[in-house]
Amino acid sequence: MTELTWLGHGSWLVHTGTHTLLLDPFLNDSPTAPLKADCVPADYILVSHGHSDHVADCAAIARRTGAAVISNFEICQWLSKQGVKNTLAHNLGGGSTHPFGRVKLTLALHSSALPDGANGGNPSGFLLWLADGVIYFACDTGLFSDMKLIGAAGIDLAVLPIGDLFTMGPDDSIEAIKLLAPKRVAPSHYDTWPPIAQDAAAWAERVRKETLAEPCVVPPGGKISL
Repeated sequence: MTELTWLGHGSWLVHTGTHTLLLDPFLNDSPTAPLKADCVPADYILVSHGHSDHVADCAAIARRTGAAVISNFEICQWLSKQGVKNTLAHNLGGGSTHPFGRVKLTLALHSSALPDGANGGNPSGFLLWLADGVIYFACDTGLFSDMKLIGAAGIDLAVLPIGDLFTMGPDDSIEAIKLLAPKRVAPSHYDTWPPIAQDAAAWAERVRKETLAEPCVVPPGGKISL
């Protein structure tokens, strides 16, 4: 069984079989995170880009847990300098196979400077092929037409940002769902702070009316089973 837990903002925990994947850990400074960095589990950490609200707690968690960090080359190099010993660098379109399944870095339209100003490389999303299905984390991105190609993977659950301002908002997320054609879709990267506040219930109603996907809206700490 695969179970996703929203940790607030863009952070997610994925329990799949005996493995635990942590996406974009921003916990200690997040006003909505139900867990903090000193207690979250991780066997693998996926980092989509270099902004502090996605990478802030990665090094500390990786050092504590020994988790393997999967990200782009520049972020992996940066984390290695912070004492993270187990990294696996990719670039866009590249993938790798692991005991939990396969992961591939996808295009994302965003920026990626690291907290100290270092080059964060190309931002990405992630496609995960797991025993229970295919998950697409769009991560921080605007809308782009190649989402139709990403959707060709046959997505069981897509996780899309809806906060607007720094990522796509509700309107563009609806268009993204039409391109991706997932079976189910969950919102992310919203309600952390007032500038990215959104009405998730209203968004879910639009998803039902305007797309063929089933919306899955959970509060921070809420779970979705695949």
